[in-house]
Amino acid sequence: MDAEPVPRGYPALIGRARSRAFEEGETLARIIVITSGKGGVGKTTTSAALAMGLAQRGNRTAVVDFDVGLRNLDLIMGCERRVVYDFVNVINDEASLNQALIRDRRCDDLYILPASQTRDKEALTPDGVGRVLEELSHTFDYIVCDSPAGIEHGATMAMYYADDAVVVTNPEVSSVRDSDRMLGILASKSLRAETDSEPIREYLLLTRYSPERVAKGEMLGVDDVQEILSLALLGVIPESMAVLNASNAGVPVVLDTDSDAGQAYGDMVARYLGEQIPHRFIKARRRGFLGRLFRG
Repeated sequence: MDAEPVPRGYPALIGRARSRAFEEGETLARIIVITSGKGGVGKTTTSAALAMGLAQRGNRTAVVDFDVGLRNLDLIMGCERRVVYDFVNVINDEASLNQALIRDRRCDDLYILPASQTRDKEALTPDGVGRVLEELSHTFDYIVCDSPAGIEHGATMAMYYADDAVVVTNPEVSSVRDSDRMLGILASKSLRAETDSEPIREYLLLTRYSPERVAKGEMLGVDDVQEILSLALLGVIPESMAVLNASNAGVPVVLDTDSDAGQAYGDMVARYLGEQIPHRFIKARRRGFLGRLFRG
């Protein structure tokens, strides 16, 4: 199935706002889409971690759930009981943006805009999404868009207005292949592509990575994935129970600084902001004496 196109020639509200802001010297929020071609790779976990990490560094950040019908972001952020209005309510003028935004209790600079569980994805219209993102762009430094997997309508809407894209993939052939397809869509079906603007900045995030399994040939290595996708490596997140534990507790895993996964997500945020951070967790840990003694 081909990706559903945003109508060409659509007078994008956010496009006009950005052009006007550039002329007036105003700085607008950077819009980041977290995307993948396959489900279950950790997009929502990554969206929550990136948004929290940016906000912890003093950046006013909004994270928006585009997965209408499922709405998992508020669960991972631990604010599901505080949802009164959602993204679709704002698009339909049933609530104001201020009414729908939920301030995170752990960080004053972080806000969550939840998705609707009862509406259809078609409720995300180009005009409505553009209007909401335009309004957010004037009051935030970063807008993180948590996209559903694949190329259906909600994913297309999440990608269309992006300035940056973090492509999340597991080190498996099928996941990497689907991510490669997403890169083609980002390059051809975005507002930046339609207006001949500077291309979307694309980054690779490799999740559920196990150096031990790579050494056994059970999954692709970092070099293999980069050779296929040719993207700047933003981070490598090790396979870790800390991710599941944090999700179940409603806490972004980046706050778990004692875990490998939390530290790796913290490194990811630092790299996105331009810091030169070496990649950890890529090489297999050396076996202890007993491990060497009983290997095989």
